[in-house]
Amino acid sequence: METLSERLAAVRERISCALRKAGRAEDSARLVAVSKTFPAEAVASAREAGQFLFGENRVQELATKVPVLPQDIEWHLIGHLQANKVRAAVNLATWIHSVDTADLLRRIVRIAEEENRTPRLLLEVNVSGEASKFGMRADEVEATVSACPTPLLCGLMTVAPAEATVAELHQVFASLRKLRDSVAAATGHPLPELSMGMSGDFEIALAEGATIVRIGSAIFGHRDYPAGAPG
Repeated sequence: METLSERLAAVRERISCALRKAGRAEDSARLVAVSKTFPAEAVASAREAGQFLFGENRVQELATKVPVLPQDIEWHLIGHLQANKVRAAVNLATWIHSVDTADLLRRIVRIAEEENRTPRLLLEVNVSGEASKFGMRADEVEATVSACPTPLLCGLMTVAPAEATVAELHQVFASLRKLRDSVAAATGHPLPELSMGMSGDFEIALAEGATIVRIGSAIFGHRDYPAGAPG
């Protein structure tokens, strides 16, 4: 049975291979190890194996892990963020991937200024148009960037459909990249980061330009969710 450090090394090698295949530099994409539902001890083990970027879905879980783990960890909030938890998120997370409305972006920027914090923000885009997913529509992104051209905003994020074919995954990830390029050109606001790709599809995301991949189960193993919790 593989250890966590062995699984982490295997994922890193797959990332390197995907980048080489795409003709990209080895340092052109970063791995966020998604540690949601796993204990702080698992995060500590991954950190000992050289992983320093971790992703959590819930502010409440961040609040339990951040104080008990080393301060050199870079925390990424990747799950839906409720307006009433923005202040906590701003004080806990270095990155917030899930900015899914213009109102939420403005609220985060205002509270970050009040707290003297500079989280890096990504607009979450529902590229596939699935009703079950959070994220703004693609045609809302340019207006959102234009209305709030904050230096905290540094890119876009998406989640691909779970049952998508390989061709559909390429289309979703390429669409986010093309949207980023068009919005950056239209607004003059650089958006260098593309957060896309998870355990089942990250190699395709890297082929289409992902700069951040969010990988959980391939590193930490199967998740046992509490009864009634989302999968």
